[in-house]
Amino acid sequence: MAAKGRKKLLFVVVVVSLVIAGFGIGLRLWRSERITPTTDYLKLLTQVMAFVKKNYVEPVEDKKLVESAVTGMLASLDPHSAYLPPDSFKEMKVEMSGSFGGLGIEISMKDGKLTIISPIEDTPAFRAGLKPGDHIYRIDGKDTHGMSITKAVSLMRGTKGTKVTLTIVREGAPRPLVVPLVRDIILVKSLKSRSLEPGFGYIRISQFQERTGEDFAKALETLRQQNGTLRGLIIDLRNNPGGLLDQAVKVADRFIGEGFSNGVVVYTKGRESYSQNSLSANVGEKEPYYPIVVLINGGSASASEILAGALQDHKRAVIMGTQSFGKGSVQSVMPLRNGGALKLTTARYYTPSGRSIQAKGIVPDVVVARLDLKNVQKKDEPDIREKDLNNHMSEGAATPAPPAEEAPVKNLKNLELGNDYQMLRALELLHGLDAMNRLNLKKQ
Repeated sequence: MAAKGRKKLLFVVVVVSLVIAGFGIGLRLWRSERITPTTDYLKLLTQVMAFVKKNYVEPVEDKKLVESAVTGMLASLDPHSAYLPPDSFKEMKVEMSGSFGGLGIEISMKDGKLTIISPIEDTPAFRAGLKPGDHIYRIDGKDTHGMSITKAVSLMRGTKGTKVTLTIVREGAPRPLVVPLVRDIILVKSLKSRSLEPGFGYIRISQFQERTGEDFAKALETLRQQNGTLRGLIIDLRNNPGGLLDQAVKVADRFIGEGFSNGVVVYTKGRESYSQNSLSANVGEKEPYYPIVVLINGGSASASEILAGALQDHKRAVIMGTQSFGKGSVQSVMPLRNGGALKLTTARYYTPSGRSIQAKGIVPDVVVARLDLKNVQKKDEPDIREKDLNNHMSEGAATPAPPAEEAPVKNLKNLELGNDYQMLRALELLHGLDAMNRLNLKKQ
């Protein structure tokens, strides 16, 4: 009996020891998994790729699997981060230079749908009557559901003179619109300028490109030569999708001094040190202090919002129109070894007073909706903004935007300006501000 008892006790001790040892090994493995979760996710990716390569109904190239995985990864972050294959990266650099073959539209995703933010002036898309908010349902018969922006751009870009057909779903239209287009060289003119009346100038910036700052300075000089002295200026940023940040800063630099916020035009905040940045106006000669009205709408995005926000915060211009798009994020383009690039959102930008524009936009000082002067009926404004895009970021830390003031519809005159009610109201406001300035000078 004693021998049996000792054997039983020994057996129990061995079992308990094995259990303790096993628990210890399991605990170490569990801790290891917690410490290096990335390894498990990479193993998952490798495992899925192996299953697809071996079991998918048709052979699949590694390149397609990897690029699709990267594209999906970035698309899940926000609407603006993307993988640019070598061809798309080259096209992006060409586009920023101001010349490329295509249709002339800025697109993004809204509720999973390929949607037009704004057509570029004097392009096939603009002349065909495509509008902000239009959903591109098909491109040459290919369904765009689930299609990446990069793929859509590659289908619409092409050689001058070649044809492409877009199927458009437009809110309020009874059926899809089939729009045949002929590709052209899209020479995106950085800006246009003209004199509206003696002493009152107009500069339209359609996109911020490599020479926008320089072209803007030349336009101001031309207006001065035509008018002698400028008494007022309209800067038109409507349907301007943005572009190069440094060029928007150069335009703002013409008007902003060292006063408020030490002359800051815009600053950015991100996780890495390179994304913590502040851009300020340069010391030097500035434009004389004449009244400025900046026109914006729901198609004004990114760099155009930076310019409008800076002039608003520095109280150098009155912002008029409708609320802007609300793209307050910074994308850094990082070249990759394969000739492609990674376009990654790395920071949010803020106006000089600390306002975040992300998903909120610039609220005009004076709200003026677009109207048809012929029958005084409200036109459709684009209802797509940054806050409507898939996976858009929140605005982050921000101070409240100034309240908007609705402008009543009245005094329809100066029809020589054409069918542009917002321009009419901007010019009327400039006349009033100019009269106040001259009155103040007399009192002095």
